Amino acid sequence: MGLLDGKVALITGAGGGLGEAYAKLFAREGAAVVVNDLGGPRAVANGADISTMAGGQSVFDDAIKHFGRADILVNNAGILLDQTFAKATEAAWDKVLKVHLKGTFCCTQPVFRWMRENGGGVIVNTSSTSGLIGNFGQTNYGAAKGGIWGLSNVLAIEGRKYNIRIWTLAPGALTRMTADLPRYIENPNLALGPDGIAPAVLYMVSDLSGDQTGKVLGVSGPRGVREMRMMEKPGWTPPHEGWKAQDVLEHAKEIFFSEEEIKMGARRF
Repeated sequence: MGLLDGKVALITGAGGGLGEAYAKLFAREGAAVVVNDLGGPRAVANGADISTMAGGQSVFDDAIKHFGRADILVNNAGILLDQTFAKATEAAWDKVLKVHLKGTFCCTQPVFRWMRENGGGVIVNTSSTSGLIGNFGQTNYGAAKGGIWGLSNVLAIEGRKYNIRIWTLAPGALTRMTADLPRYIENPNLALGPDGIAPAVLYMVSDLSGDQTGKVLGVSGPRGVREMRMMEKPGWTPPHEGWKAQDVLEHAKEIFFSEEEIKMGARRF
């Protein structure tokens, strides 16, 4: 018995890299897989542009046409067009936001609607530490990935009563998209390949993860597999009126994380 016997999974950006690794692992675990990729190196079942509503609908329609279900969606497709903010172009900004953030919306909406009417399912949206924490030279990518995290948070709330579970994945992997990044060129031994990320995604979409939803899982070579979340201090409650900006300074220990707290695990992102 496979972990995904009888399930139908839709995976975008699955012509190579991470998406291909997910597709192969899901298939070995018993799932029927609809593979989408625009320009990947291997044969694909769906070549639609998922950054359009018609393209996202096409991926869903293929799943229903061939298998009659849509139990799992992994939004994985993406591109990199790195630029520092001072040198950023509108064209690169629009393209990266369209593929990552709009593409996630376009593919998710028809699947989410189907899951809402058919007992639920699991959706994995791919974010990045570039969006959750930040990374030099990736303003467009970071903005898109941060937006995906925000989208996931809302989907988890809206989908809970319909048994739709939402995960956010922040992978750090050496793939065709990241191969020329300095951190992987300088430290190739620190990077996980796609097969090193895929088991975590299988955990998310299978019954192994129970009823968990609305969580972020980071998976990368240097830091391993770990939950990531925004941390919040207890804070200081000012009076309704009459408080001053200087009061923030006076109550700084209650408001801001100390370096020691951050080192002990209260890392903000």
